[in-house]
Amino acid sequence: MDNQTQLRKLGLFDARVPRYTSYPTAPHFAGGVGSDQVSNWIHEIPSGSEISLYIHVPFCRRLCWFCACRTQGTSTAGPVRAYVDSLMQELTTLKSQLADNVTISHLHWGGGTPTLLEPDMMHDLAGAIFDVAPLGDHAQFSVEIDPNEIDDARMDALAEVGLNRASLGVQDFDPLIQEVIGRPQSFEVTKAAVDGLRARGVQSLNVDLLYGLPHQTTARITDSVNKVVSLNPDRIALFGYAHVPWMARRQNLIPTEALPTPEERLDLFNTARDLFVADGFAEIGIDHFARPEDGLEIAHQAGTMRRNFQGYTEDISPVLIGIGASSISRYPQGYAQNEPSTSKYQERVRKGEVPIAKGHTFSEDDRLRGRIIEHLLCDFRVDLPATAKEFGRPAEDALSLVNGLGKALPDTFDIEDGVMTIRPEAHPLARIIARNFDAYEMNAEGHSQAV
Repeated sequence: MDNQTQLRKLGLFDARVPRYTSYPTAPHFAGGVGSDQVSNWIHEIPSGSEISLYIHVPFCRRLCWFCACRTQGTSTAGPVRAYVDSLMQELTTLKSQLADNVTISHLHWGGGTPTLLEPDMMHDLAGAIFDVAPLGDHAQFSVEIDPNEIDDARMDALAEVGLNRASLGVQDFDPLIQEVIGRPQSFEVTKAAVDGLRARGVQSLNVDLLYGLPHQTTARITDSVNKVVSLNPDRIALFGYAHVPWMARRQNLIPTEALPTPEERLDLFNTARDLFVADGFAEIGIDHFARPEDGLEIAHQAGTMRRNFQGYTEDISPVLIGIGASSISRYPQGYAQNEPSTSKYQERVRKGEVPIAKGHTFSEDDRLRGRIIEHLLCDFRVDLPATAKEFGRPAEDALSLVNGLGKALPDTFDIEDGVMTIRPEAHPLARIIARNFDAYEMNAEGHSQAV
């Protein structure tokens, strides 16, 4: 039996499963976590801690049809400026609750399109952030860059406030695919952004690509990968396009008949992966690639790589605070998500509230299962007794979770001395294997294809 036949038999081409950038996943967040509880969690962060901050900017000049993120279009700077004022107010509230001598280990601006901000807004926002806490030694400050929405003044501003890693969205360079997904972006515009950032001292660069897009073929993705490699990025995220028009209505503009089959999606991923590996990138987890000297690969080799809402990260801070509408925070005690509606978020922030809409408090079972899932997706292996010990649990609590898995997914993993290892040929099944450690009910329609 060839590998693709075996993968088909085990459900790879039919399953929809979470990406597991959190556990439990966001659909299981509920109203039991509120502002007072999160304020207490913030107060409990010890003085001298390192934290991470995520700043969410939900605005875009245009709405790409493939995107399922929570974004809104704007043609003027007015709504963006008012929103930045709200971000600064939320940061002021955070400062009033945070202990002294806290530093930032990782700072990320995401969206939406953070580079929609005018240069003075970038300076004001960065000033408000660093008034809460300064960047620590060797801190990483990254911003999601839309090459269509960046100019010299914005690049100057970002460099001046300390940007040291740029994250460029590419998706695909083929003009037909770009037209169909509503994301026109030439290679020349992208290269100009890369050159401009590097000229300003921003040497660390990662690129986001998508496979599984309409009209995508192995020849087209080969051409896009070769163009990306010519930009010499340090890190690449190769995400599978999630077609969920029942959740993201703009995706109804994408012709479903032009989407590749699940088997073709696997071929697209394998084609891109082989090209990246041949060029010297290390394959990391289920969908990342990095140069050997990149911090993510160093963490991967050291066994310290983690997984959060941005994907894989070398950030080991136990606290990630999300600022902005719909942003999600992770504290040692649980998750908290801000109001998703921009207007409701701004209204609550103006009142001086911590604008929490919902969240989840970790149980002991959540902590154990979540860490097992994270190990499997980061390393394709997990030391079950050691993971149980990490949470003060007997080894059997972790080992028992594997019961029945060999029958459900035969010949996909090995266990020796309590260490579970996913076999290399079964790596595409990693999310399906992880799903078997998930104790929560799952609505498959809310998740992406397993391949």
